[in-house]
Amino acid sequence: MKHLLTLAFAVSILTASAQPLEQKFGADPLNIPTKREWQKRVRPAVMEFFQSEVYGKVPPTQPAVAFRIIGEGKAFDGKVLRREVEMTIGTSKALILIYLPANHKGKVPVFLGMNFKGNHQTSLDPEITISAHAPRGKELGTDPERGAAVSRWPVEMITEAGYGVVTLYRGDIDPDFDDGFQNGIHPHFYAEGQTKPYADEWGTIGAWAWSLSRVMDYLESDKDIDHKRVAVVGHSRLGKTSLWAGAQDKRFAIVISNDSGCGGAALSMRKYGETVAAINRNFPHWFCDNYNKYSNNEEALWIDQQGLIALIAPRPVYVASASLDDWADPEGEYLSALHASPVYELYGKKGLSSPTMPAINTPVGEGHIGYHLREGRHDINAYDWAQYIRFANRHFFGK
Repeated sequence: MKHLLTLAFAVSILTASAQPLEQKFGADPLNIPTKREWQKRVRPAVMEFFQSEVYGKVPPTQPAVAFRIIGEGKAFDGKVLRREVEMTIGTSKALILIYLPANHKGKVPVFLGMNFKGNHQTSLDPEITISAHAPRGKELGTDPERGAAVSRWPVEMITEAGYGVVTLYRGDIDPDFDDGFQNGIHPHFYAEGQTKPYADEWGTIGAWAWSLSRVMDYLESDKDIDHKRVAVVGHSRLGKTSLWAGAQDKRFAIVISNDSGCGGAALSMRKYGETVAAINRNFPHWFCDNYNKYSNNEEALWIDQQGLIALIAPRPVYVASASLDDWADPEGEYLSALHASPVYELYGKKGLSSPTMPAINTPVGEGHIGYHLREGRHDINAYDWAQYIRFANRHFFGK
């Protein structure tokens, strides 16, 4: 059922707490009457809901953040420039790896995203510094799997297309296991006497997303990077992260979700594949504690993940799925993008229109929302990257 937001309801949003309201959007298309209604009344309420009930708020206590270039050189037979930047958050350190085409003229647009097991796994480049937090080899002193994730980071393909690659290891920011929020950056944000985030404060995905915005702070200062053309991208749980980062930070010019599933692009109310209960049980550190109230209770969500995608409007967003990835619910990912499309239309931007998912390996979306269903399993590969480059070419350069 389509909802038209009345003035009375809009006012109630502004005065209500983050608790689910009697009248809500649920998983329905976001048919808001006017752009003003969306911008002034509805969007702030949607943002508040996701901040308080899903990903958690960033605490008011903020540590100092600093950057230092620690190394530069060439890679890939001299075709690519490598730059490594140390980011210090309080007393925590994270390494940012940057690859730029060596023959670039002017500032370079970039794809920014986190990686799963360390910067050194994104490339066979032997000069990449291995993070102290990166997974170690099975035998003491062995090189911990350099280049193990090269299929997910086709650096040469991306740089040959005229783009740069910027990445950092998720574990440098926060470990991906339930450690009581003691071993990542969270303790730097605790108030006096606090030992863990409050119920409405961020979990690991929130911390990862915050760190992407801090990397964006650095990119604004790098003379070789076009900070007005930064596409934030993520796969799986890091796709959830890219969506949340893009929703909060308007400096990301394009937002890309690859197989992000539950808590990412997929509609939670479908309860298909991974559910809210399963994600809270298996990964209790990802979301804020308030999200637990929706385990086996998705119907109580005031708004579903189509609201997350709508928060990115009017900037371009791309959602991708894989045909064998039922756990991430490809149809739910498509429907979420479809149901966010009316908000894009308020800005005069074209979203998705067909209620039917496209065929496998048939990308759709010549407007500001793109989507494809790739053949295969839960992964990100060269086919996915080819679509993202094509999408970026169109929106950044009109190609």
